[in-house]
Amino acid sequence: MTVIQNAGLDSRQVRVGLDVGGTKIDAVAVSEAGEILGRLRRPTGWGEDAVVTSIVDAVTSLADEVGYPMGDVRSVGVGIPGLVDAETGRVLHAVNLGVESLDLAARAQDVIGVPFRVENDVKAAALGAAVLSGAAGSMAYLNLGTGVAAGIVIDGTIWRGSRGTAGEVGHISVDPNGRLCGCGQRGCIETFCGGGALARAWGRPGALPILDIFEAADEGDLQASALRADLFHGAAAAVRILVLSADVETVIIGGGITALGASLENGIRAALLADADTSPFMRSLQLDARIELLPVGSPAAAFGAAVVGASASEKEIVAHG
Repeated sequence: MTVIQNAGLDSRQVRVGLDVGGTKIDAVAVSEAGEILGRLRRPTGWGEDAVVTSIVDAVTSLADEVGYPMGDVRSVGVGIPGLVDAETGRVLHAVNLGVESLDLAARAQDVIGVPFRVENDVKAAALGAAVLSGAAGSMAYLNLGTGVAAGIVIDGTIWRGSRGTAGEVGHISVDPNGRLCGCGQRGCIETFCGGGALARAWGRPGALPILDIFEAADEGDLQASALRADLFHGAAAAVRILVLSADVETVIIGGGITALGASLENGIRAALLADADTSPFMRSLQLDARIELLPVGSPAAAFGAAVVGASASEKEIVAHG
């Protein structure tokens, strides 16, 4: 494994954060002062036992690569897909990992002997994006990947809502006559700007269907142009809902689709401006000025997981600055 970033070590304590995805784990070591000491990526195992093993291996390999003893690790935070009980560290229905029910925090802690805390991956990424961007007050993190999800952070705290679904905009229907969503509704935001839904609608072979759609649209393909417009429309709708429902100051957009860079950001801004064209109220909100893209390769998700781990005794309160 190769350390991507190494800022040097001293006798400080270390917080570890892991972003567990369907194919890889992104792991960072973070100092008490919030400095990223090192980063590496490891493959993710399939099934409950393999997921635990790959998480443990990532923690120990990171220590070996960066050069600190495991005794310096004060906590480990894990961001992982699925339904997560943040209090118990149990993960349910993480289908892309082959996990139905896993007491992840307890099992990993038993092996390593370090306090573990587990959080939903998008909520952890929201926390990391808030800290790394220096966002104060309120912000939302909109994840555009295979699916669409969001997390909201207010004054350094993850806002969950009454049942933990605050910010979950992907399954809000914006077109009752639209494409069928996996949730059973039609016209959900995810059917417009989720990578999986767009790839299915595109229906053509290719390793990078979203990139293929954008390139074909540039060449004048009518289907591709319509799907690209759908993406912009769906992402703009998600931004609008996040601002109108939670009045967040900033919406940071991340996820795999953001690899499209400026073409994506400019398209979403244009859609927001077009949607507000006939509404003085919407224009007054200046939604186009309230979005920003997370830099490609940002460690926000893993960093946020490290913050989650450190907050085990701090009730998720983040110290900014």
